[in-house]
Order: sequence, then structure tokens, then C-alpha cells
Amino acid sequence: MSTSYDIPEVIDRREGPYGEVVLRRHGELLQIIANGCFLMDTSDGRSERLLVDAVLDALDERPEPSVLIGGLGVGFSLAHAAANPRWGRITVVEREPAIIEWHRRGPLAELSSDALADPRTRIAEADLVEFVNEISDTYDALCLDIDNGPDWTVTEDNDSLYSPPGLASCARVLRPGGVLAVWSAQPSAEFEETLANAGFRQVRTEEIPVARGVPDVVHLGIRPG
Repeated sequence: MSTSYDIPEVIDRREGPYGEVVLRRHGELLQIIANGCFLMDTSDGRSERLLVDAVLDALDERPEPSVLIGGLGVGFSLAHAAANPRWGRITVVEREPAIIEWHRRGPLAELSSDALADPRTRIAEADLVEFVNEISDTYDALCLDIDNGPDWTVTEDNDSLYSPPGLASCARVLRPGGVLAVWSAQPSAEFEETLANAGFRQVRTEEIPVARGVPDVVHLGIRPG
């Protein structure tokens, strides 16, 4: 028999620049829903932490490498990066103002308040596709977690990010030897091939086993130079 505990509670609902975003509480978990599509919750965070660790492990020993994180989400990637003193500049791009506010003054602050207070951290309210196409700054690492994967995007506009032109833009904002990591809810051999054809080297995929179904993965590639 269902109980009220089993029914997610809507904490906040906003109409943002890209549609509806909802923050829900389900038991002890916080969940983010965009246009009716489940994005993420606070249940685990292993794959988001791997996203950050994998790029750091793939980098050479350059001092205080900078990282650009695409997608604030529930804050796992940001918090994990800020907890590591090796990282230098940490920039997070998030296009939904509601999500940024939930971290600064809402329920998600419990996960990210220390990271947001870190002087290395900067939050940019922007669409990631536009951001990587327009900025002149470069980074040592680029971690993308704005979709459920290259084959399962939240909006159609994001498709371009995983195409050859989009990956060329990612390469442009990476310094020579910089690392691109892309989170996905399922492996994509086609995307691995696209990464390699776009000029990234040492392309590989790391898996994070899940309780049921296919594993979460992180696709990795290194910019030549």
C-alpha cells in the first residue's frame, strides 16, 4: 500500500528560460526534474565524482590545473572538485537560474555551500553550448554533465555539443594535453568513435556499475598538443 512517504514532495517549481524545472524531495533525497524529465538526485554521486577524478588522473602533473564543469546539478561534481586542493580555478556553467538559487539560498546549499564559498569557484549562468563557442578562456579539463548522455539530451539544442563541430569547440577551450570527460547514463560506442575522429587521443570509457540496468559511464579523451 502506498504511503505519503512514497510520493515525492514538490519543494519548488519554476518556469525557466528553457522550460519548467522542479525541485522535489522524495524521502531523504532531493531530485531535479526538467520539463518532466528526471535529471538527477542526491542518492549517490559516484559517477559525478568519477567525472572529476578521471580527468585529474588523465592530466599530467601541471600545477593547479583549471577545470570547467558543465552543469551544476545537485552539486556533486563541484563539491568534489573543491574538496581537492590540487585544482586551481573551478568554473561551473549552469543555464537554469533556479538551480543556482537552490544552491545559494535553498535546500541544495547543504551540498555545495563550502564549495561556493571557495575562492577558486566561479558560477557562470549561461548555456554551455553558447559558452564554449564564445569564450576566449582556456582550461586544463572540461567535465560535461548537462544531459543523460550524448544519445539522450535534455534539449535538442544540446545535440550539437556532441557532434564534430561541438567537439571542436570543446577542444578549442582546452589547453594542449587537456582532458574532456562526458558523463552518460549508458555507454555509446558511436560517441567514442566521434571523439576519436574529432582528434581526441587515448579515448576510453570508464564504467560505474549500478544496481539495475546498464552502467553509468564517463567518456574520456585528451586534446593533442
